[in-house]
Parts: sequence; C-alpha cells; structure tokens
Amino acid sequence: MIIGVDYTAAAWQGAGIGRYTRELFAATIPRDRSLHYRLFYAARGLPAHSPYLRTLADLCATNPNVQVRPIPITPRLLTILWQRLRLPLHVEHWLGKIDILHAPDFVLPPTRARALLTVHDLTFMVRPETADAGLRRYLEVAVPRSLRRADLILADSQATRADLHRLLGVAPERVRVLYPGVNPRFRPLPATEIEPIRTQLGLPAAFLLFVGTLEPRKNLVRLIEAFHLLGDSDLHLVIAGRRGWLYEEIFARVAHLGLHERVRFLDFVDDADLPAVYNLARACIYPSLYEGFGLPVLEALACGTPVVTTNVSSLPEVVGTAAILVDPHDPQAIATGIQQALSNSAALRRAGPPQAATFRWETAAEHLIDMYHALAKPRL
Repeated sequence: MIIGVDYTAAAWQGAGIGRYTRELFAATIPRDRSLHYRLFYAARGLPAHSPYLRTLADLCATNPNVQVRPIPITPRLLTILWQRLRLPLHVEHWLGKIDILHAPDFVLPPTRARALLTVHDLTFMVRPETADAGLRRYLEVAVPRSLRRADLILADSQATRADLHRLLGVAPERVRVLYPGVNPRFRPLPATEIEPIRTQLGLPAAFLLFVGTLEPRKNLVRLIEAFHLLGDSDLHLVIAGRRGWLYEEIFARVAHLGLHERVRFLDFVDDADLPAVYNLARACIYPSLYEGFGLPVLEALACGTPVVTTNVSSLPEVVGTAAILVDPHDPQAIATGIQQALSNSAALRRAGPPQAATFRWETAAEHLIDMYHALAKPRL
C-alpha cells in the first residue's frame, strides 16, 4: 500500500502542526514495513540548512519504505493553485499512483486516492475574533470543502470531534480521535542538565513559563494581568514563542503595567532546549481560550512541571486531574490558580508524568496504521 502524505507543515514549521506531523510520522513509518510512504512538501524558499530537512533526511536514511517528493513551488503558491483557484492538479502528478492521501493540516489537495484529513481545531469558527482575518476567510471555505471530500477525518480530541459535529454537521461516525503523544525527551531532568540552559538563555532564578505562539487565542494579555495581580517581585514571567498575529496588545500591556523588567520574551526556543526550560520553570501557565489539544501542556506535565490551564475545549481532556483549571476570562482566577499551583507544587510534580504517559506517539501510530488498512479495503 502506498500512502501519500502532505509534509509541508513538517518541513516549514517549528511548533504546532509542524511538530505534530514530524512526531506522528517518525513513530508511524517504522512500525509497518508493508506500508510505503511518499512524503511531499512545497520546497521553494525552504533553507537548505533547515533542521527539519535534516530530520527528514534521517527518517529516509533509516526507513527504506519512505520516499521524499519536494514540489518546486512555495507553500503560498501551492495553496493558491489547489485551494483558491482549485486547479485539478492532482498530487499524483508528483507522487505517481497512491492508495491513500493523508493531509494532516486541515485541507485536502486534489487526489484520485482515498483521503484521510486531520482537522486539529475549529478556532476560525469557535473564536473567530482571535484568528488572522485572511486565514479565517480561507479556512471558512477550504475546510468544509475538504471535509466533504474526505473518506475519514481525524481530530486531536473528543472536544474537536464534538465541534465538527456541532458547527459543521459532520457525522460523528466519520470522525476518529487520534490523540497526539509526547516525546520521551520531555521528562524530569537533574539540575546538572538544566542549569547550563538557564545560564545559556539568561533565565531568572524563579519564573513562570508560557510556551506558544504570540496571538490572541493564547490569552496572554489576561496572563500578564494575572501575573501583575500576584505582586511577587521575585517572580518573573517567561514567554517563549514567536510572534504570530495581533500581538501588539501583549507588549502594550507589559508596558502599561510597568512589567518590562519582570516579563521576558524568549522568542522561539530550540527543541533541544525546551525540556530543560520546562524543568526550570516554577509552573507552566497556559491560559488559552480554545485548543484542539495543547501540546505545550502535555510536554510540561511530562517534565513534572506544575501546570495551570483553562477549563475550556480539549484542555481538561488532556490534563485530567494533574493540573489546576481556571476560567480563562478572569485574570483574578488565573492568578489564584497560579498561587494554588505554587502552593501544591510537589503534588502536581508527581501527578504530571503519569498523566502525560497516557498519551504516546506509539499508540497514535498503531491507531493510524489500523485506519490506513481499513481505508484500503474495497468499498461495499
């Protein structure tokens, strides 16, 4: 069986869907050698020294059942051709005949094969005010169209599966939940391994941590307000993530509250350093307004870092009883949750790793392979 995979996000994106796709297929490809994979991605403009291309090269070197097919077009142009102009330029033009096409990033390219589509969340419908306007308009058209074409749909959580039914009328039997996992490198680490990273990144002695893109859905303005309410001058807030969109108010609120000396923006943290950064934090605060899953929460739990997150969408599904849940709309509630996490640090540090261990990439890979085999069966 030959499976085509849209690997574009994995080739371009450090976090989010890029990391999801890299981790999922690194676990899936070696497990069943009867399955052959053709990974394609929009390649024009991608730096030759990209670490994600090195990861892909390593995957190919150790797995003879995978081939790579770069498409000499930019991601933007490929999206325009396939999704806006809707040219019938099938992926088979580059891949040859395939049995299944797996699109892990919301939209399906044209194909003659049976199609599996992953929809991670419905932010553009649930919290449209937090989405980039252009991207929202695009997804409002492209996602429903792709859902109609898909033979099977994957969601990252039961919450997203319910959203697909509630908001877009997708029959529940067409959707399977495929939970993401957590890489084993996210684990409690000894001081000898983490203190050099503190020095390297210039991190303070005591800090709260947020990991994620700077954009409205992550609710960072209210996190900054909650941090201000804590009033602990020895505690810092470290925000690790690249600027996304509509982030100006975040920096404005730091300035307005006079917190520029206690709020540190790290930009993107290298994957190799991220486990140490989680371990160094007094607590990880993830006050998101909506998530299809929330990988940073899972990674923090795996590291034994106390977690404060919100009582909405998929987040209670991920953390179980191993984190403090708060109302994302109330800065005082967030501040109180942080105080509870710091007061109950030892118990939360013990609870995190067992909860995180229930989400494994190996399990996701096994379920995905079962779905491939089921899709390959002749239609009745």
